[in-house]
Amino acid sequence: MTSRRFLPALLLLFVGSGCAALIYEIVWFQLLQLVIGSSAISLGVLLGTFMGGMCLGSFALSSVVPARHHPLRIYAFLELGIAVIGLLVLVGMPLVSSVYTSWAGSGIAGFAFRGVIASICLLPPTLLMGATLPAISRWVETTPEGVSWLGFFYGGNIAGAVAGSVLTGFYLLRVFDVSVATYVAVFINVIVALVGLAIAKATPYEAAESAPSGVTRAADSTSVYVVIALSGMTALAAEVIWTRQLSLLFGASTYTFSLILAVFLFGLGIGSSVGSVVASRFERPRAALGWCQVALCVCMAWTAYTLTQSLPFWPLNPSATSNPWINFQVDGVRALFAVLPAAILWGASFPLALAAVAARGQDPARLVGGVYAANTVGAIAGSLGASLVLVAWIGTQHSQQVLMVIAAIGGGLLLLGPAPGDNIEAGKSWWSTIAACAAILIVALLVRSVRPVPPVLVAYGRYANMRVNDSAQYIYVGEGMTASVAVSKLSDGVLNYHNAGKVQASSEPQDMRLQRMLGHMTTLIPPHARRVVVIGCGAGVTAGAVSVDPAVTNETIAEIEPLVPRVVSEYFGEHNFNVVKNPKVHVRIDDARHYVLTSSEKFDAITSDPLDPWVKGAAMLYTREFFEAAKAHLNPGRVVTLFVQLHESNTEAVKSEIGTFFEAFPNGVLWGNTNNGQGYDLVLLGQAGDQPIRINVDEIQAKLNRPEYAPVVKSLRDIGFYTAVDLFSSYGGRATDLKEWLKNAPINRDRNLRLQYLAGLGLNLYESGPIYSEILRYRKFPDDLFVGQPQTIDALRAGIQRGLDFRE
Repeated sequence: MTSRRFLPALLLLFVGSGCAALIYEIVWFQLLQLVIGSSAISLGVLLGTFMGGMCLGSFALSSVVPARHHPLRIYAFLELGIAVIGLLVLVGMPLVSSVYTSWAGSGIAGFAFRGVIASICLLPPTLLMGATLPAISRWVETTPEGVSWLGFFYGGNIAGAVAGSVLTGFYLLRVFDVSVATYVAVFINVIVALVGLAIAKATPYEAAESAPSGVTRAADSTSVYVVIALSGMTALAAEVIWTRQLSLLFGASTYTFSLILAVFLFGLGIGSSVGSVVASRFERPRAALGWCQVALCVCMAWTAYTLTQSLPFWPLNPSATSNPWINFQVDGVRALFAVLPAAILWGASFPLALAAVAARGQDPARLVGGVYAANTVGAIAGSLGASLVLVAWIGTQHSQQVLMVIAAIGGGLLLLGPAPGDNIEAGKSWWSTIAACAAILIVALLVRSVRPVPPVLVAYGRYANMRVNDSAQYIYVGEGMTASVAVSKLSDGVLNYHNAGKVQASSEPQDMRLQRMLGHMTTLIPPHARRVVVIGCGAGVTAGAVSVDPAVTNETIAEIEPLVPRVVSEYFGEHNFNVVKNPKVHVRIDDARHYVLTSSEKFDAITSDPLDPWVKGAAMLYTREFFEAAKAHLNPGRVVTLFVQLHESNTEAVKSEIGTFFEAFPNGVLWGNTNNGQGYDLVLLGQAGDQPIRINVDEIQAKLNRPEYAPVVKSLRDIGFYTAVDLFSSYGGRATDLKEWLKNAPINRDRNLRLQYLAGLGLNLYESGPIYSEILRYRKFPDDLFVGQPQTIDALRAGIQRGLDFRE
């Protein structure tokens, strides 16, 4: 082994490479989702492009870079190249965003353009990232000991990725922004490159002798490449499925996704290290790889059991502590309990595959590049297949059964019969075959043990164990491309719409009140609300309130999950005025931010009722830049309304939402929805233009008195508003009143998405009453906001003073 004393140092360099790569991946995905959207299609494009670049880089290096060059010098230049491109992506993203929003379209052309943008940004750096392991592999020989070191390098890279995931998700982006995170990754790249160049200067290098003519890999290694590809497929598909199920159980915050990724990578790193140690000791690494796939079937059955039959029912109450970091630790333990065994075996598969196909004298870069590329091709197929096809088509239960069958097939390819060149006795060969057949039969039984996701987990997520004995009837449970959805019916007839593991909307009075307030204020306050965009379908109640206004001639509902409109159309039609079937309503399946930013239309009103801000990605609909874009798509004097959640939140998150909105709309107004006299949630209203908002209460009442507004009047009365005065008595304050309270509010920007990190720390808190009371301390009657007859203004003043709770 050449200069073997430096091999541990190279291992540390690979830890740094892995850490920087994960920082870049998280940052680039966040930046590009802001540009091309967060829909399943967009995420598929991003993931496919990122992993495709890694695959091409690993496979191409041995052909492009001659073996005579010092591998450490090549590795150092690759790291420097990644750092330079990382800075270019950060600096050039505004230009990319501008070009995309100007040229983006829909259909096949729009999909292709997303791919072009993703390729321009991601292919150059990922090609270099994929080439790093093959480059450094030329520092060792393809002996058993050398192959073990290749596995250690792979494991070190994964260990760094674990650190990068935790560092970025829990610190860099929570405290700073994408710029600082990028600078940290660039710094790591530069340090790694400088150390690599220093070691290269201190150590001589001579290319290993070429393999004998025509010999580039071990005999009959094709089946090993197929199996490692299948292993990559099952690993990434399972990660997609299990992340989805664990996000229901933990709450789908950005912290949860970082935690799950770190746990999965941690298992891969352990497995790769263990596999590297034992690979050189196996006489038949091919058979060991086969048994590893069979054992994976058992581990996948274990994970399926724990995620559906065990973890959801552990006697834990997430609200028992106000310290989110305690919950993160508990969630980490639960994730390890469920996912670690399978992740270890997937990690061990890579060094075992290297050992199975290695031939002495073979170019190490070609060896590593081939195995890595095969594994990555399978990973691309698995991740895209699970996220875009399998889950929405056959559900998580059958998807996991399919993965177990695929793993069993991979094991069978390597175990059923000896490989050519294996020097084992015939009797032992038959016993091995019989053992493999018995194992596969056991796997068949395990496949049948996989159960569907419990309805109570889909409905109540992290509180599932506390709802097991409820009298709720789950009349619908479904799994879509981006979300799992449920509809439940309580004993008193109340309907609940569940998404992201919680009740998102219901026919409860306080929920109906908020949803219809949001919809009716959107259309009643502006003079002519003809064209309206509703962000988020949900139960359809807000969209339904918009649709019954006779002034509205065109309404677009932007919804990211295709399953949602179909479900609410069937179960909530009575409460949402059958909005999905309304001929003037059009449902656009797309990320709402992407739809608004790429639209060339102007609107009279935009109302936003997205998922909770702690749900990963939802904060993109609360940024200053998005509010400015929404304002730019409004006709002069028209309005934007926004739902702000007070429950399952904290003061800092609420301040961030309100403060950011009021930065974009300095003339903004706040309205409160109460429940039992306590604050429950808010509606914010902003107007395009610099003119102050004027609400003529008498004109709006006269509008409500017209016969064609009878459906609007009935809708308002159903929620306790009998007059326009009643509706506007929910006034809670405006931007000028709340300047002192919002003085240090963290502003949610595209570059930091601060809100999702603040809200993610408060998802188990219920402080809506105190937060609203704090807001009301600053409320003053707005003499210049409302216009009307003196008796109308007096009645409004009295209504605001006493507060208006729901009237039964």
